[in-house]
Amino acid sequence: MATELANLADELRLGALQLGLDLSSLQQQQLMDYLALLTKWNKAYNLTAVRDPAEMVSRHLLDSLSVVPQAEQGGARWLDVGSGGGMPGIPLAIMFPERNFTLLDSNGKKTRFLTQVKLELKLTNVEVVHSRVEQFTPPQPFSDITSRAFSSLEDFANWTRHLSDADTRWLAMKGVHPDDELQALPTDFQLDCCAVLKVPGCQGQRHLLILRRTS
Repeated sequence: MATELANLADELRLGALQLGLDLSSLQQQQLMDYLALLTKWNKAYNLTAVRDPAEMVSRHLLDSLSVVPQAEQGGARWLDVGSGGGMPGIPLAIMFPERNFTLLDSNGKKTRFLTQVKLELKLTNVEVVHSRVEQFTPPQPFSDITSRAFSSLEDFANWTRHLSDADTRWLAMKGVHPDDELQALPTDFQLDCCAVLKVPGCQGQRHLLILRRTS
């Protein structure tokens, strides 16, 4: 077991370096603790279809960390919509402890898991909200709104527009480049940029689409 954990930790550290990220010892430990919780709770709560912890390192942790370069340009208040098992919200909260992250999901089992992660990892910059996104009314708009395999770009934009202001960015993590979804974007939204994500250990295409409202 100790050898397996050491191998997973090495895979995470080396994968992060390939992404240009030098994890601090605290970040490395928090990400490994998160992986352990995800593996443990997944057995009962079915948080992810991925069962193998080694596969979770690439498909969940490194995949989430791959957006850090674009996230660096973001603001102070983040919302992760349909956060599920906490991707990319938890890894981003670990990487940016000075920012505030709200993790939103309509599934009570998933928000209970996220609350446990927040407590065990002592993530004081994380708030967990159990709600449907359309019914969520926070006191302030968010600077950045993320999603990972949550919905179509059209629904993502329409369901979260009330949570934004003129400067908000939407960061949607996708697999293949979603040309059809971009064609269906609401008329007051535009594609700001598209980044091809190279995730160590992951086969298949990954893209990050950054959307903004048109003035």
